[in-house]
Amino acid sequence: MRVPLRHVAHVRSGDKGDTVNVLVAAYTDELYPLLVDQLTAARFAGHYAGRVKGPVTRFEVPAVSMLNFVAGGALGGGVSRSLNLDNYGKALSSALLSFEVDVPDSLVAQLIGLPG
Repeated sequence: MRVPLRHVAHVRSGDKGDTVNVLVAAYTDELYPLLVDQLTAARFAGHYAGRVKGPVTRFEVPAVSMLNFVAGGALGGGVSRSLNLDNYGKALSSALLSFEVDVPDSLVAQLIGLPG
């Protein structure tokens, strides 16, 4: 089943200057390997199609089933320098929740907030 990331994990973010930090936390330990396999640094950058202009580094934190992404050139020069008021960390992390993840049938019961 292909679902938006919001059913697999939640996100937190921070921003400093022109760099955004996005933490992706799997809802269960069993869902974490799906994130490791499918949400790569390249796919993270690709999801933002031109919004993130600098390098993206992914850090794996398996002890707590989290991925941490640090993306440079992501905030239009920084919150105080950009004319795009929605171009800060929280808006970018919220946009990541639409990233699609393939979930095997055996893990569907662990997804959060599916309709029906």
